[in-house]
Amino acid sequence: MKTDGVAGAAASLPNAVGKRVAIVAARFYAQVADWLVDGAARAVHVCGVAEADVERFDVPGCFELPLACKQLLESGHFDACVALGAVIRGETAHFDLVAGECARGIMDVALDTGLPIGFGVVTTDTLAQAEERADPRRGDKGYHAALAALALLEVVPATPRAGFRT
Repeated sequence: MKTDGVAGAAASLPNAVGKRVAIVAARFYAQVADWLVDGAARAVHVCGVAEADVERFDVPGCFELPLACKQLLESGHFDACVALGAVIRGETAHFDLVAGECARGIMDVALDTGLPIGFGVVTTDTLAQAEERADPRRGDKGYHAALAALALLEVVPATPRAGFRT
């Protein structure tokens, strides 16, 4: 049984040897995105994904994550995606629209392609809360989102719709 090396953790890690993973980061909050990507990269590494089989892609914001994940998964080059970013509440309804449509879009893509997407989009009231959730020394949500995608590969093997593998 592989473990993640965290003191006291006995959680089993998914075996992702031979898998190809796209890490897609919304860059609107750059520091938060960098922390999330760091966590996701560590997770895929400890689960056995070769460095050459991990690619990072940046998009402007969380609203763009579903389309990017869809295109990447349908390309046939990846077995899973990890979608990362932050949506922080402001004084308008923009938060509700972006957060809701991002989540719905990512779920739609996963169901449509039959391939896993780790959901690492933090939705918070403040930047400080987003930083706490993303920071590898505190919440490490990028790490957990990647683990979720890789764990799902053990349940639902990567079998995209016909025509997508190259």
